[in-house]
Amino acid sequence: MAEADVVLVEVADGVATITLNRPDARNALSTDLLRALPRAIAEADADPDVAAMVLTGADPAFCAGLDLRQVGSGSLDLGGSGAAGGTDEAARSRRGPFGARTKPLIGAVNGPAVTGGLELALACDFLIASERARFADTHARVGIQPGWGLTVLLPQWIGLPRARQMSVTGNFVDADTALRWGLVNQVVAHDDLMPTALGLARDVASNDGPAVQRILRTYREGISELSGADAWAMEARVAADWQRDFDPGEVARRREAIQSRGRSQQG
Repeated sequence: MAEADVVLVEVADGVATITLNRPDARNALSTDLLRALPRAIAEADADPDVAAMVLTGADPAFCAGLDLRQVGSGSLDLGGSGAAGGTDEAARSRRGPFGARTKPLIGAVNGPAVTGGLELALACDFLIASERARFADTHARVGIQPGWGLTVLLPQWIGLPRARQMSVTGNFVDADTALRWGLVNQVVAHDDLMPTALGLARDVASNDGPAVQRILRTYREGISELSGADAWAMEARVAADWQRDFDPGEVARRREAIQSRGRSQQG
């Protein structure tokens, strides 16, 4: 699949729908996807015809995280992504998988959002979940460290004790639990997910664009002051240090056990 095909973008009614398009691999983050997704977000953010964005995955998953086959074989290029402590300083300093943006990004979580996929979800402004959505942080099971701000953002969304629980157990959280915990704003029937998310995005587009963007920026500035910008830099340093001694072959050895456990927890 060509790089351009791993992310699909459709613009209508002031809304850009951005779809991760590796369904056979559960939208796992391959080298091509890691390159294409930030570019698609940036282009939509810069498009004057776009007032809001919706990020989703091609069924059956939202995103299964890093492509463990590519990680295990050593063929996944993490350097330009900022993921798992990639070596590119500009990528690491951009905070999260997408870099700076000015327009609202709504996550439409249609299925499992795991590890790097969970971090993609946390990079959105808020989440709408299908009843089929599942969330897990399996960084510790894979044997890597978060590099996209999970240790900063997940506690902001669900509280520190629950965030710690997710990270140190690697257990899955279903859609209803995610709603109770505050990780998602709404859970809807699977067939209603995109209509609901797109409806909210059109609501955003109907507002004054500069006002929406300034409000979002104010939220981000306030959160940064409250939580401490140093937390982001600390996570980036930890991930970079960890990456120096990281053995990709260990991921290959653990891959089947991780996936088997995930399937059993997803029912």
